[in-house]
Amino acid sequence: MPYCWEKSGWGDNDFTFSTVADSHSGSKAMKVTLTRRVDGDRKALITESASCAPVVTVGKQYDLGLWYKSTTPDTAVTLFRHDTTAGWQYWTDLKTLDMAAGWTRASVRTPAVPAGTDRITWGVSVYGTGSATTDDYTMEQVADPIPPATCTATTDECANGRWDVLPTQNPVRSMHSVVLNNGKVLLIAGSGNSEENFDAGTFTSAVYDPVKGTYKVIPTPKDMFCSGHVQLADGRVLVMSGNKAFPVAGGHGYEGYKDSYIFDPVTETYSKTNDLNDGHWYPSATELGNGDVISFGGLREDSTGSVTAERWSAAQQQWLPFTQVNQTWSYWGLYPSMILMQDGRLFYSGSHVFGNGTPGTGSAIYDYDANTVTAIPGLQDKDERDQSASVLLPPAQDQRVLTIGGGNIDSNPEANRLTDIIDLKAANPAYTVGPRIPQGTVDLGNGKVAETGNQGKMYVSAVLLPDGKVLETGGGLHNRANPVFEASLFDPATSTFDPVAADPEARGYHSSAFLLPDGRVMATGDNPGNGTWNHNVSIYTPPYLLKGTRPTITSVIDNEWVYGDTQRITVDRPIVKAELIRPAAVTHSSDPNQRFVDLPLSVDGNNVDLNVTSNPNMAPPGWYMLFAVDANGVPSVAKWVHLQGPAALATDTASAHVHSFADSLEGTVTKGGKKRTSQKVSTTISGCDRHYGTINVCVPTVFPDGVKKTTASRCAWLKTNDYGRLKVNGKDDPLGLDPDRDGLACGAKDLKRR
Repeated sequence: MPYCWEKSGWGDNDFTFSTVADSHSGSKAMKVTLTRRVDGDRKALITESASCAPVVTVGKQYDLGLWYKSTTPDTAVTLFRHDTTAGWQYWTDLKTLDMAAGWTRASVRTPAVPAGTDRITWGVSVYGTGSATTDDYTMEQVADPIPPATCTATTDECANGRWDVLPTQNPVRSMHSVVLNNGKVLLIAGSGNSEENFDAGTFTSAVYDPVKGTYKVIPTPKDMFCSGHVQLADGRVLVMSGNKAFPVAGGHGYEGYKDSYIFDPVTETYSKTNDLNDGHWYPSATELGNGDVISFGGLREDSTGSVTAERWSAAQQQWLPFTQVNQTWSYWGLYPSMILMQDGRLFYSGSHVFGNGTPGTGSAIYDYDANTVTAIPGLQDKDERDQSASVLLPPAQDQRVLTIGGGNIDSNPEANRLTDIIDLKAANPAYTVGPRIPQGTVDLGNGKVAETGNQGKMYVSAVLLPDGKVLETGGGLHNRANPVFEASLFDPATSTFDPVAADPEARGYHSSAFLLPDGRVMATGDNPGNGTWNHNVSIYTPPYLLKGTRPTITSVIDNEWVYGDTQRITVDRPIVKAELIRPAAVTHSSDPNQRFVDLPLSVDGNNVDLNVTSNPNMAPPGWYMLFAVDANGVPSVAKWVHLQGPAALATDTASAHVHSFADSLEGTVTKGGKKRTSQKVSTTISGCDRHYGTINVCVPTVFPDGVKKTTASRCAWLKTNDYGRLKVNGKDDPLGLDPDRDGLACGAKDLKRR
């Protein structure tokens, strides 16, 4: 007999017990046969012992299931219960099974467990001549009925959520937001895209405490404006590169430095690491399954594009020398969205910052070990996905990526409504067309009006929520202009958007939105082309927080978790789902490490056992927010758990290509290319014409459609968008804004000369 199963029965009958190869799954099934019967029965039963019989809770009901074949109509699902005083005794026959020649599933629900009962056993009784073959038994506790959700706000708020603008402003011009493992938020500004701050050496960060609503300004050693960042396995934040120099009109563009730092959430201080091999202004940063970090792209110290891949070693706690890192010699662009796949490869989604996408299809799978790049087809308008958002949809186990919106700062068209979805588990993955982003309102300079036609948005923020949906929010219609006010919830189960309340604050360039441990979403920043900064902070309360009482995780037995382990938590009332959500490290619509990892659960009353993935590529080592969610989709406040790093990895982490998925890629495959030092890029790569204004003022190189190529029309647009007086830098006037050549653009005499 299988482990924890026993032969049972009574009466005058002839019988046999056997295990047979004709199974529903696996290699064996149990078969009970009666060849003669006067009375009684025979059955295979879960062993009546404390080590085998399932524990039950008084008053609860259980759903029992199995697969069976039967040649007799005389069979029944039979239950026994263990009385804490009287011992084991017959409880009830629950269901007679119909005869079935092929494998058939049977399920039945028990009565409420009687008082004094602590365990049950069960099996299939055969009480007529013939046989019953059984396999794949299941048992699940029936969840207590959840009372209907009770709206605790207005009807509209309960349907669409609510935005609140906080009374205290963000004290720094932060464009980088990192949720720390103590629940606070690191807001990195550096110079905040301010040449005055840069020249003065005023570089700042702030730590925001969502519980107290307070900010602490942190001394910052270098200009981390447009750096890369990622949480390391121990909870510290690795910050790489930043701004070495602002561009000069007619000269060099932005420059990226080689310095790298670590921010410690405990001491709230920065410390320097060894240098990168190259400068990287706007680099990617993706943690791998062993805790290493890989980085691509950005601008070098000479303003050219970096083709150098960088790798941070978790074991050595340093950036590896150039010769120890595989190189593609490809320029991946600025903030290329590199998402770790479950087999250890990287998916470049096509989301990036500034201008056109990469050559070819605009999307690819990169195999670091083989050093091969395979083109992935299907991404719509790949050259208009500038500052789109890409996110690994919940749950990460499904390996589906959603890419939302985008534009192009060089050609400056109206941002689009496009979405694309890809299943990375497919043998030959390709993007498919997703639903269009819902439209909201847009401020074209004279107040909000409804979006029309194909108007969508770039500067998109996408936030994974604990109920398994994705909030997309914020955005703008053009290069650092025309904010779009729209938000919606994307449901991965139905691939549909549901419009919800929109952030009342403009959230375009240099804005970010991210999940807080209490289940709310925080949004900050906005840096339009006229150089101003929005210091207001908005908080979104999703509808799930307006449905009444929240479940509570009353205890986490151990917050140090190991891959492949089972971890027990206790809750104050029934839940139906639990997951780990990696805390945000977001900038410029990009957070490739954001992920929602499902935790299959078993329930024993208020005790819930959670099954942790054994694959570190599914959930790279580090600190995660643990949420428990009830049947109404209402989440608990998160508890912090630490999924341990390299020393605790499963013994077999499996390398790429040992799985059946994504193993037959048909796209063009290239090996590491020809060795070179850099890629030439335009000095106007940030979409700004530096001949006008101060360095952080972004006069567009291409004006939006509808703006005529005349001094009057262009100056009218600049006035509508609050640019103020613009100094002409140097003698060149490529946009024709200073016909009278007095050194000031759009003056009264300029408009008269048209």
